[in-house]
Amino acid sequence: MKTHKTCIDDALLIEVERYNDDRGYFMETWNHQEFGLPPFVQDNQSRSKKGVLRGLHYQNEFKPQGKLIRCTQGAVYDVIVDLRKSSDTFGRWFGVDLNRPELMLWAPVGMAHGFYTYVDNTEVQYKVTNYYDPVGQRTLMWNDEELGIDWPFEGEPILSEKDWSKGDTFEKCEKFVTDYRK
Repeated sequence: MKTHKTCIDDALLIEVERYNDDRGYFMETWNHQEFGLPPFVQDNQSRSKKGVLRGLHYQNEFKPQGKLIRCTQGAVYDVIVDLRKSSDTFGRWFGVDLNRPELMLWAPVGMAHGFYTYVDNTEVQYKVTNYYDPVGQRTLMWNDEELGIDWPFEGEPILSEKDWSKGDTFEKCEKFVTDYRK
């Protein structure tokens, strides 16, 4: 396993070994001892057509989630935004192409997360450190001018109603004041 730091404090790109042969491939995608990340309690998966943007989503401080994200089919541009007031990278965003199942992004607690799909039938899987809570679910506007996320598309993406109209700007969104890095 290889880990690479990102421009966001505590967020990592993780690349696991992939063993290929004439039958296909094998890889170990999660090992609590080796990865050293917090325990996960739920796995989520989405499937999307080309041009879909999901996010930017997060759960508030009452039920915060860290996420280990990977694209198991297709390709996405994956984005996280640091909402932790105690972080040196507060207010910054990081984006990466996830286009092979052995490459994962660790988004620690306090990140808004979203992705844009490059191709049809794209599947994204992620492990989370806390259970989904609809009451604590929040949406940060994907196109907030203050953040200036450089999404890799022209025109308008395909969005859910919630992602299109119910998001908060960075200025107005709930921030994380607790330092979860302890």
